[in-house]
This record gives sequence, C-alpha cells and structure tokens, in this order.
Amino acid sequence: MPVVNAAAYRFLALDRLKELRAELTELCRRLALKGTILLAPEGLNLCVAGSAGAVDELLARLPLEPGHIKFSTSEHQPYTRMLVRLKKEIIAFGRPTTHTAPRLAPRQLKEWLDEGRPLTLLDTRNDYEVRMGTFRGALDLNLSHFREFPEAAQSLGHLKDTPIVTFCTGGIRCEKAAPWLEDQGFTRVFQLDGGILRYFEEVGGAYYDGECFVFDRRVGVDPALQETDSVVCPVCLAPLNREQQADPRYRRGQSCPHCFRDALEVYQQALQRVSQRPPGSQPAENRIPLNIPARCQGMSLREALPLIFPQVEDWSNLRDANGSEVDWERPLHAGERYLRIQELHVEPPVCTDIQLLYLDEALLLINKPAPLPMHPCGRFERNTLRHLLALAFAPEVPRPAHRLDANTTGLVVCARSHHFATRLHPQFAEGCVEKCYLALVHGHPEQAEFEVDLPIATEAGPAGLRTGGQGAPAVTRFRILERRPDTTLLQAQPLTGRTNQIRVHLWSLGHPVLGDPSYLPDGRRAARQTLTPEDPPMHLHSWKVRLRHPLTGADFRFECPIDWAAPPPLS
Repeated sequence: MPVVNAAAYRFLALDRLKELRAELTELCRRLALKGTILLAPEGLNLCVAGSAGAVDELLARLPLEPGHIKFSTSEHQPYTRMLVRLKKEIIAFGRPTTHTAPRLAPRQLKEWLDEGRPLTLLDTRNDYEVRMGTFRGALDLNLSHFREFPEAAQSLGHLKDTPIVTFCTGGIRCEKAAPWLEDQGFTRVFQLDGGILRYFEEVGGAYYDGECFVFDRRVGVDPALQETDSVVCPVCLAPLNREQQADPRYRRGQSCPHCFRDALEVYQQALQRVSQRPPGSQPAENRIPLNIPARCQGMSLREALPLIFPQVEDWSNLRDANGSEVDWERPLHAGERYLRIQELHVEPPVCTDIQLLYLDEALLLINKPAPLPMHPCGRFERNTLRHLLALAFAPEVPRPAHRLDANTTGLVVCARSHHFATRLHPQFAEGCVEKCYLALVHGHPEQAEFEVDLPIATEAGPAGLRTGGQGAPAVTRFRILERRPDTTLLQAQPLTGRTNQIRVHLWSLGHPVLGDPSYLPDGRRAARQTLTPEDPPMHLHSWKVRLRHPLTGADFRFECPIDWAAPPPLS
C-alpha cells in the first residue's frame, strides 16, 4: 500500500503552542505518522507521511484549507521519526510575516510564459536545490541558506519596476521573500502559488528543466511528482542526478563532482577547524539528555529516577525537553526525553589532534590522541571525541564501535551510519574482533608469553577505578616484544572487553603501564583518572584491529603505529 505524503503550511496567528504541540504529538503517535510539524506564533508548517486515513485525520485537526495542502505518494515511508517542534518562525528569515504578495496560479504563469511576457522568474531556493532543476532562464541568487536572501537581493535594484515571479519548492519561502521585496520598493512582485510542486501537479514540466529537490528521503521528484534516482552526497550535501552519479568523480559515500577532493582530507580539515578552539574551553550550559525506558512506563518522575540513576541524589536541575519545569507526578511514557541542565562551566583541556586514517562508505578509522575522552562523562561533555566528530561530520554521526580510555591513544573504529553500526557493533560485543594493543610497562615480566585470567569489577570503585579478583570474567594475552633497561614493550590482546582491563591486569602483576595516573607501581592506586595535555603520556596504544567489513563481509585488517614503540636509538 503506497504511503501518502502531505506538505502544508499556513501563516496565521497561533497561541497556546505548548498545549497544541502536546495534543499533536499524541495524535501523530496514535496515528503512526512520521515527519515534522513546526508551530510558531506566525503559523504552522508540516511534512508528514502515513496511511491516507491517518493523514486525513491529522489535517482535519489543523486550521488548513485544501489550497494549503499538497499530496504525493511514495512506496516507502520517507521519514524516520515524528517531531512536533516550537519555533520562532516557521521558515527562518529573521523577521515575522505581516502580509503576503499577490499569488500567481500555476496555469496563469504558464500562460504568461506561452505569451512571452517580459518577466523575471526569481528562484528563492538554496544553491544545492537549484542544481537539480529550475525554470528555464530563472534568476538564481546562489544562496547557501534562505536567511541570506535579503542581502543577496540587494543586487536586484535594477528590477524594481519589472514583473518578478518568485518561486520555491512549495511556496512557503515566497511568503517571506515576496513581501520583503515589496517592502524594499519593488512594485510588481508575484509569488507562484503552491510553488514548483503545485506547478508540476497542475501544469507538468513546461518551461522547467530537471527535477525538484524535496526535503525527505526521496531527494527529488520529476514533473509527474514521481520519485527520481537522485541521491545526496554525504560530504557536501549536493543532490546528484543519474548522470552526475555516473561521473568518475562520484565515489559513493566519499565525494561527488561538486566537492571532488580526497574525502579524508575534507573531513580532516573539518576536524581541524572545530578543534582549533575546543568547544569545552568556552563556558556553556550542559544539557545532558535523559530518556525514559520502557520499564518506567506509567511511573511518575519521582518514582522512576531513583530506579534509572540510583547514584544521583539531586534532581533540582531536571527540565523537560524544552528546558521548562517538569511535572513530577504526571505518568510517564516510554521514550520521553528530559534534560539535566548543568550551570555554565569550562571543561578541562584535552588533546584534539585527531588523525583520520581510513574512510569508506561504511567505516571510519581514527588515531585518537590522549588525553581525550571518547564519550560525555563526568567533567567532559563537549571536549570529547564523539562531540568533535559530530561537529566535523555533520549531518553524519559517526558511531564508535568500542571504547578507549581517555588516556589511551590509537585505533578507534567507527561506523558511518546506523545501518552499518548494526553490522559492526555486534562483532565487538560478541568478541569476534581481534584487537591488539602496545603497552610499555614498568619492570620485566619473566615469561616471554603469558595470559592473565582475572575477573574485573563491573561497578566503579572510589574515583572511578576498577578492582580485580571479583566481577565479570576478563582474559588478556601478553607477549614481550622488547626488553629495555627499566621497561618492557608488550603486545596485549584482550579476549574480553572490560573497563580498564589491560591496565588492571598489568597492575595486578606488578608491571603497571608507564605514565598510568591511576594504577601506580608498588601496588598503589591514585584517585586521578584523566591526564592533562602537559602531563607525561600513558604508554598504552590501540595498535591493530581485524574484523569483518560491514559492507563487503571481507576480512579487514588495519594497523596504527606509535613512536614510542619503535626501538630506541643506539647509544
């Protein structure tokens, strides 16, 4: 059964937005709809998809008329989730809408073009949308974002007395652009009613070259409103038609004719930009997300929080997903989102010299520096590997498939999408991945090869340290690579994946890792976890990995050397 797609907007005064959002969220959940609804004081904007009956029931609840709505169908659901959001404007422009310019019906525009009337067709869309198709002879302002329209339109002064017809995908941007032109003294401005999509619906493809970009998984539709074969380049977000995908510069998941360079270089430069001034070095309010698990369905917040986070005593900083006060007694729904809001603070310094080693459609391999935590924890929220990757790869979200301690350097394997994460993460969870580390330790172990089978506590002790002897099974194999005057270079192969496993096992033998701030020589421990960039480094390095490639299924191996593992120079 085909999926019905509905796109609609209307500018009108709206109030009681929070109540309306709550009502629509529950309605869309019940109807199994997916998409986005934006609510603002100036009106509403939506793109939703689902069954025909569900879409009709939602639209009947909203202050819309048939002229405000455009329908299409697709074989698959084009959205992954349902969001109802409150915004200052339903289309970002920097000023509210107070009036609209005269609308021009699609059939009327075609008649004008048939007659050869002197007019200017003005495309108000972003540059990447225009690349896919536009009206023949239309003027393009080369916008990267619609907010740039007022400044870019300053170049149109010579057209103030010329008929101008603005157009966009569905008409909503013209509701802002056309009145702005009128306010600037343009005397004959019209907006294409319903945009390109309604023009396709009523007129077809006359005077239009190419296809129309749409903001869902379909990417593009043709004048028959049918989904095309176009895709979006994940590097530069440019839409690519079938001919562009045949270009030799198009490398799926890596580059396209618009951004062709070595993709590794592109992302490395992006990482350098976001890391020059680590985001955590600036005072900011931390908003730590909290999702309600299914087991807490129907409980109140007061009942659920002690079960989810028994170690947390003070919840005075808890807010709802919009930062507002919470209702402590209201029954909860599984999946609800809340925020723990921490006051402004600066995070400790970290090393951000992240090196990208390998990239393909499915995998990203990184040489992680130290000290650098991988995930938000404790004092670190923004100065983390995951946050920096999210900034540099946006809108992609690379997903690390395993963990390294903040003070451990070396190979980190990431999946480039949720799809490939579902194939990669189980390999690590089930112990199917061969991981090999290098460790420079105090003293000289007796045997050239040995194995440590010592359980490690699953819960952190004082200062977050782990103890050996009781807990989950933990096994590590070691082999001596080189004996040095006071230290030994070891190869370590963990057969299980416990927190601090290699460090605890070596410490239990009396050969702790050189530079370890927590597990010290002579059986001592220190209540210190994360080093500073100025401290001597901890000599533990993620060296080699062997796994099954999540796309091809082939055997995949990679190695990341480290300077201190090289033989010392002869004296």
